[in-house]
Amino acid sequence: MTRDEFNSFCASLKATSHVVQWGNADVWKVGGKVFAICGWNEGRDAFTFKATDLAFEVLQDEPGIRPAPYLASRGMKWLQVYEERGMSDDSLREHIVTSYDLVVAKLTKKTRAELGV
Repeated sequence: MTRDEFNSFCASLKATSHVVQWGNADVWKVGGKVFAICGWNEGRDAFTFKATDLAFEVLQDEPGIRPAPYLASRGMKWLQVYEERGMSDDSLREHIVTSYDLVVAKLTKKTRAELGV
C-alpha cells in the first residue's frame, strides 16, 4: 500500500479527520482519537494501527511487523507494518478498520451519536 492509498482508504471511513504531525506523519483520527498513522520509519512509509489483544500477540513477531515505536513501549497494543512483506494490502485494510472500530467503541455515546458512528 502506498501512502496515497492509505490516506484515501482512511478518508473513506466515516467521520474521520486527518492531520500531519510528528515528523511529517499522516495521522488519522475519529472523534479526536488516533486510529491509524503513516510514517515513523526513517523516511520510509510504515503503517501503524491499534490492534486487538489477540492480533497484537500473534502479529508482533511476524516478519515486517513490530510493536509500534513509542505507542507499544507505553503499554498500548499498537502494531506497525514497516516492510511490504509484513502483510497484504487487504489485511492491512482489515486491521485499519478494526483499529477504527476499537477507537469508535471507546468514544462516548454522545460523541458517537454526534459523529453518526
